[in-house]
Amino acid sequence: MANPSPSNHFALFDLPEAFMLDREELASRYRRLAAALHPDRFASGSERDRAQALAKTALLNDAFETLKHATLRAQYLLSLNGVDIQGESQTLKDSAFLMQQLEWREALAEVEDADGIDSLRTEIVQARSELHQEFAGLYGQQDFDSAADTVRKLKFVDKMLVEIERLEESLLDY
Repeated sequence: MANPSPSNHFALFDLPEAFMLDREELASRYRRLAAALHPDRFASGSERDRAQALAKTALLNDAFETLKHATLRAQYLLSLNGVDIQGESQTLKDSAFLMQQLEWREALAEVEDADGIDSLRTEIVQARSELHQEFAGLYGQQDFDSAADTVRKLKFVDKMLVEIERLEESLLDY
């Protein structure tokens, strides 16, 4: 049985610990490992083998989901460096970003049609892309405190995109 390392998601996929990664390569490695670890391959094995296969598959799935999503990957990289912001409620002190949040919230409240949704989504996706670049730079410089603030911003941006999706569904009657 393949032996995934529970200690590091990057090591599990034999990838360097980096924010920027090739998602296609990650997916390819995931599919290979998933096939090797699939519990059905151990159906005729002992109860212990089946339980291990299930545990390793769960670990693999968790690692894949974490690395696949940029914000989760950034948060995970910080945790590997002793900065754990998962579940925290610390607020940002970046007044410019706080003002941007208010503007986005107001814009979201005023959206009335698909064009408004598309325009706001485009703006926020662009902001997310800029934050990804910002995180990569700060992380590369090992400025983990500033990188953590960037992840806090990314979490807000991700929530805004989910809210835009919900609004779109309600406006378009999905």
